Amino acid sequence: MLLWLIYRGATSMGYTWQWERVPKYLYRVIEGELIWGTLVRGLLVTIEITFFATILALIIGLATALLRLSRSYSGHLVSTFYLELVRNTPLLVQMYLFYFILSPIIGIDRFWTGVLCLAFFEASFISEIIRGGILSIPRGQWEGASSLGLRQWKVYSLIVLPQAVPIMLPPMTSAVVNLLKNSAIVSTIAVFDLTNEGRNAIADTFMSFEIWFTVAAMYLTMTISLSAFAGWLESRARRRHTRT
Repeated sequence: MLLWLIYRGATSMGYTWQWERVPKYLYRVIEGELIWGTLVRGLLVTIEITFFATILALIIGLATALLRLSRSYSGHLVSTFYLELVRNTPLLVQMYLFYFILSPIIGIDRFWTGVLCLAFFEASFISEIIRGGILSIPRGQWEGASSLGLRQWKVYSLIVLPQAVPIMLPPMTSAVVNLLKNSAIVSTIAVFDLTNEGRNAIADTFMSFEIWFTVAAMYLTMTISLSAFAGWLESRARRRHTRT
């Protein structure tokens, strides 16, 4: 029904559909050689940004969660300040601050500026997911590990985190999906991701409906694939935990 309403709206506007012009922005075959179009190249940049930002966000999120759970007053203060600052300011403002202030200071290009900004933004949510997963482990597990004389890092790596991972996977998937969707913000600093390439294609062709539908379908394919992969990881982790 939604597609029908969009079609009717476009028809009432006198819009002429030109789907036959879309494939060249995905791929072309010239003299037997496959050449990827601008949308596919933008898709690869989006995937690359999401990959690096996810890794950094997991590291920053884990460090922040451990600081909040630690007995260190300064560590708890720093982590709380970071969370309140990042979670209560708009992502667009943070992107501009990273680009115009941090980027010239540390000397990084636009790509890594976008990666760092997304990583620090999403890590503020991932840290709470990790902290909640750690706190969900029964107290008896901690006491049993302490009675064995294990060091703190071994308690986390061998006892706590392996049990917390299946609990954290569903909300963690949502966080990664949000990071993927939020990656479109890097187009504001002229990174040629999928969204930016879509805007350029529309500027060249004026095919707003066709290009944005194609871009939306590409994002949808990535998010559904991520959710399916995370579901497979969750079921595998639960089976392993049950056997253990």
